[in-house]
Amino acid sequence: MTIATRETTATERKSQGQWKVDGRTPLNANENLKQQDDGLNVRERIETIYAQGGFASIPREDLTGRMRWWGLYTQRKPGIDGGKTATLEPEELEDEFFMMRIRSDGGRLSLEQLRTIAGISTAFGRDTADISDRQNIQLHWVRIEDVPEIWRRLEAVGLSTAEACGDVPRVILGSPVAGLAVDEIIDGTPAIEEILRRHLLDPAFSNLPRKFKSAISGSPRLDVAHEINDVSFVGVEHPEHGPGFDVWVGGGLSTNPHLAVRLGAWVPLEEVADVWAGVISIFRDYGYRRLRTKARLKFLVKDWGAERFRQVLEDEYLGRRLVDGPPPEGPANGRRDHVGVHLQRDGHLYVGAAPTVGRLSGTALAVLADLAEAAGSSRVTLTAEQKVVVLDVDPTRVDDLVSGLESLGLRVEAPSPFRRNAMACTGVEYCKLAIVETKARAADLVATLEARLPGYDLPLAIHVNGCPNSCARIQVADIGLKGIRALDADGNDVEGFQVHLGGRLGQDAGFGRTVKGLRLPADDLPAYVERLLTTYVEEREDEESFSAWALRADETVLS
Repeated sequence: MTIATRETTATERKSQGQWKVDGRTPLNANENLKQQDDGLNVRERIETIYAQGGFASIPREDLTGRMRWWGLYTQRKPGIDGGKTATLEPEELEDEFFMMRIRSDGGRLSLEQLRTIAGISTAFGRDTADISDRQNIQLHWVRIEDVPEIWRRLEAVGLSTAEACGDVPRVILGSPVAGLAVDEIIDGTPAIEEILRRHLLDPAFSNLPRKFKSAISGSPRLDVAHEINDVSFVGVEHPEHGPGFDVWVGGGLSTNPHLAVRLGAWVPLEEVADVWAGVISIFRDYGYRRLRTKARLKFLVKDWGAERFRQVLEDEYLGRRLVDGPPPEGPANGRRDHVGVHLQRDGHLYVGAAPTVGRLSGTALAVLADLAEAAGSSRVTLTAEQKVVVLDVDPTRVDDLVSGLESLGLRVEAPSPFRRNAMACTGVEYCKLAIVETKARAADLVATLEARLPGYDLPLAIHVNGCPNSCARIQVADIGLKGIRALDADGNDVEGFQVHLGGRLGQDAGFGRTVKGLRLPADDLPAYVERLLTTYVEEREDEESFSAWALRADETVLS
């Protein structure tokens, strides 16, 4: 008996498009598109038809749908104001160029891979390269004619754009210092590799209700934002069974944020891939497909709850009971990133550096590879906070590496809280959904705050997002900025921000508060944040965090 029939029959409820309950009849255009042809099949057409025929040869159903399965989105046409995002048709917004997302599970890149991406960026992407908060690198200005050659170069060094976008299992986040950190509980890398070996490009999971985000980390720093992934495996020490993973499901942000819930289950390393497959299968079979806005796993988890979800996982997909286990502890110093110079367990060092809001270039990536090699390293990793880490550094060469990174704009030693914790999405520069510019505004805000508040040294995360979809995680930042339209002092319609304050991850994770009625013109942003932080420093009690203060502060102080 299925879950649905335990409570009600299909005729007594509105169909939600759940395959195991309602059957597989498509209930919207997206579901129909996926059922007509698997998105994985578009690669052959890209290589044999579209790359030869050019942009005009690509039909809409592939251009705006299936090409995502291979990491390609059309980017925004230059010069279109964010105020027109909601009024123009998609084809009026899109340019004849693509954003390409390069998959790097766990953020792992050899120097050969890094140099290959750098070369592709300079040859085919106008020297663009942004680190996303999914441990990917994104390129822009890619022509369809160049895609086959880009794929050839990537795959020659073991990289891919496969399933980097689309209704599929996306890149798997992993600790950027997996297997190396002195304080690591357990290395999750073998589980990531096993999942990829079994299921990357697996047709069984190439038609999900929506995207599926995963994370696996054995770091006590909780460095993969497990609270906001569809499924996460978090390193814990079981009192009887030793090191393993605590399972979380149903996290996600966007316009309906939901924190992941613990299943209360402990999973050994060798069983992670099986449990991952069970969770994603539940999403495939029971996930809501009628409305795309309700098609993420978080909506099912919210309706079912952790107990029921675990029961279905055990009864219908694993065929066995999972071991009960303890929750993870929070990071000792509250920091989840790996910025700075740190000792590895083998005596080498790893060096974490902070580019401003993840913005780099192909040229910078090539220099980074040279700096890493000169320091004795053969690999780097990307983080879930848009940062980069150089691994296996010779202690005798670390000073030269740090100096080189700093000259490249990658801060290692005591970056300001503004620079260290800032994040920003792609924004109106390239994204068709965006309303405001983000990268440049965030960089300007960081520089302005560093100049105006040079002594500020308290932890602070500022996240800037170009639209309501929260790719930059605005709801879990100390200061989250969501792009909107606003009126300036002269009544002109301009770029602006809605302000979210007090969001946080960790033991007391929450989404903070929205400052009611505040529609802040973008040009007023630096002065507003400066005033806010000055007031916080004056009013904070003892060791009170910004988040705690913002949640208790009077609305008038925050407006």
